[in-house]
Amino acid sequence: MNATRRTPRPIDHLVLPVCDLAVARARLSRLGFTVAPDARHPFGTENCCVFLPDGSYLEPLGVANREECEAAAREGNVFVARDQAFRFRRGPDGFSAIAMATDDARSDEARYTAEGFSAGPILEFSRDMLLPDGGRAAGSFRLAFAADQRAPDFFFFASQRLVALPAGEASLQQHANGVVALAEVVLSEQNPTDFQYLLQAAADEREVEAHSFSMSVDTPRGRISVLDSAGMRSFYGVEPKAGDRGLKGEAVVFKVADLNRCRRHLEDNAIDFSERLGRLIVAAAPGQGALFVFGE
Repeated sequence: MNATRRTPRPIDHLVLPVCDLAVARARLSRLGFTVAPDARHPFGTENCCVFLPDGSYLEPLGVANREECEAAAREGNVFVARDQAFRFRRGPDGFSAIAMATDDARSDEARYTAEGFSAGPILEFSRDMLLPDGGRAAGSFRLAFAADQRAPDFFFFASQRLVALPAGEASLQQHANGVVALAEVVLSEQNPTDFQYLLQAAADEREVEAHSFSMSVDTPRGRISVLDSAGMRSFYGVEPKAGDRGLKGEAVVFKVADLNRCRRHLEDNAIDFSERLGRLIVAAAPGQGALFVFGE
C-alpha cells in the first residue's frame, strides 16, 4: 500500500446485463437518463448506453443473438463468455463488470498476467453507433481482462478506445435527473480485503483505504468500494445473501447538480425511492440491475 503510485486508470464504463434492451431503455428513461440508440456488437450482444458528462458511461448489455454469443464464447471471447456465465448464475439483470480506461490495453494485459489476474486473451472489435441526428459513427476497441477465480460473478477489463465513439455529443450527456458524474461504484464481499490485489491491479493504483467494513480505491474518475454485509446495511439498507462469497456488483452512485430536482423527477415519474444519509436510493428493477444512488 506504500508502493510508488503508477498510472491510475479512471473508470471508463460499467457493464449492466439486462434481459431486454427495450425494458432497460424504458426504465432508464423513467429514471431521467438520456439513452443512446441501440447498438450491436459483432459477437451477438447489444447495448443502449447512457453517457455521462464526466466521460464515463453505463452499458446496459443485452443478448441480440444467442447462437452468435455461444459461438463467440466457444471461440474464446472472454467478454461474451463471462456475460453468458453471469446470466446463468445470477439471472438476466445485474451488474457484472467495471471497465477501466487505458491508452494501452496490451501493457495492461502484460501487467495482469504478471500479477496473476489475466482472465484470457485480448479482444479487439469495432461497432457502429446511430447518432441522435440520424447519422452513424464507428468505434473500435481493444479490451484486456482481469479477474480472480474466487469471484466468478464479477470482472474488470481495460478498455482502449482505438477509434472513439462520439460520446461527447452534448444531447446524449444531458439528463433530466441532473446527473453530472459517476461518483462511486459499490461491490460487496464478506471480507473485502481478500480482493485488494485485484482492485489494485485493475485500477493500477496502490493506495487503498481500508476500514473494518470496507475497502476503497480512488480512481481519476470515480471511487471503487467493496463493502461487507455491515457496510451494505449501514449505507444502503441492503442485506447481501449470507455465505455468497466473491465480488458482487451492488450499486452505482451518481453525482447530481441539484438533489431536489432529482427528487422531483423521480416523484413525477412514479419511481419508488428511499432517502438515506442525504442521498436518494432506487432499488434494482427489471432493466436496472443494480441499486442506483443519487447525491450531491
